[in-house]
Amino acid sequence: MPQHISPRQDEILAQLRDNREGLSVDSLAALLEISRTAVQQHIVALEGEGYIGKVTSAKTAGRPVALYGITDKGINHFPKQYAWFAGLLVADLQEAMGEEAFAAYLRRLADKLVRQLGGQFVGKSQAEKRELLQQIMTGLGFEVRHSQEAATGLSVLKAVNCIYHDVAQQHPALCEFDKALMAGLLATDVQQLSCMAKGDCACQFRLGGLGDGG
Repeated sequence: MPQHISPRQDEILAQLRDNREGLSVDSLAALLEISRTAVQQHIVALEGEGYIGKVTSAKTAGRPVALYGITDKGINHFPKQYAWFAGLLVADLQEAMGEEAFAAYLRRLADKLVRQLGGQFVGKSQAEKRELLQQIMTGLGFEVRHSQEAATGLSVLKAVNCIYHDVAQQHPALCEFDKALMAGLLATDVQQLSCMAKGDCACQFRLGGLGDGG
């Protein structure tokens, strides 16, 4: 479980973000007007979580002093506007291409990813393919659960976290990418039953022909 970042640790990260050459414990203590011991405690916690790391050692009065710098994870802790920028790109593409061509573009994009990942699915049973797909989606940030429809015996994947929810709300055509990716990797029909971007509680996909019981 990632550690909660305290306001004081936020201040340390901000100082290291603004001083990319690195800062020592003494420098941070002076900048934040707190004790060295307090800084060291925060440093241990932040370094343990991968937000900062030692960048070099400098010599002060003949003894080495560790300098700490912010990592990519630390930089990514600060607010970003990826959804805003992605929304601009998607809106411009959709306007330039038209809805049908844009949907076809998303399917081609999914096909390209299928070609990259497809080797992992070769020789696997449908149940194994579905489990691997769940692992891949989880790695991307989706929270995916599997169930079976009582009436049909078909597998249903339920995603309770859409990784591009804000953009998909404005551009529902993005769901074409998800469907095409699943269909390509599983080599089966995929039907979307619900969509969070359209106000549903989760995104659900029925995997046609996968009554594997897994």
